[in-house]
Amino acid sequence: MQNFRPVITALQTVGAALCVLLAACSAEPDVDPVPPGATVLAFGDSITFGTGAAPGESYPEQLAGLSGWKVVNAGIPGDTAQAAGKRLPGALEQHQPALVILELGGNDFLRRQPEAAVKEDLRTLIRQVQTRSIPLVLVAVPRFSVLRASVGALDDAAIYRELAEEERVYLVEDVLARILSNESLRADPIHPNAAGYRQLAEQLYAALLAKRQGSISSKLRR
Repeated sequence: MQNFRPVITALQTVGAALCVLLAACSAEPDVDPVPPGATVLAFGDSITFGTGAAPGESYPEQLAGLSGWKVVNAGIPGDTAQAAGKRLPGALEQHQPALVILELGGNDFLRRQPEAAVKEDLRTLIRQVQTRSIPLVLVAVPRFSVLRASVGALDDAAIYRELAEEERVYLVEDVLARILSNESLRADPIHPNAAGYRQLAEQLYAALLAKRQGSISSKLRR
């Protein structure tokens, strides 16, 4: 029996190492708690800007009211994932955020850009944030369809889930798709109204609270 002890010990060591490796691979990306008063950069397009609602009703402003964070609204109507890479480094340098919320891609889809190209442009943005060791939340955006919106059946573009898995970033999915599929929550086919932005802010905040409390789910569903 003694002759087998080295083999058993070696197998136990390998097994323990594999368990650690598998746990690391399956673990979701961490988003550290953001204390009240911290700066959060909401970076995106017209949905971040608040098109479709009155001043003060954008999701960044409503999120600030819910959380106590200083939420900087860096949304520019018409911006694309491709063009935004030129302004993101400056925004990060200027505001030094504790967290970045990234919402982009809708205008790229409206301009019929290939999903593969949009995905790589979003990846560039994600890595610009990651190289500064700033936590990032990626908001999934649906590929717009008048028909699917009319029957309440918009779905997130698949590239967001792929990017979240490949780049190990925290994904909030199904939120915008559900809002824009609900006529009572949108100002026009591609923008929420004040109630829609309120729901977006609430669900983003709930997602981050759930993550802080150790939730293993990166999905928010109603």
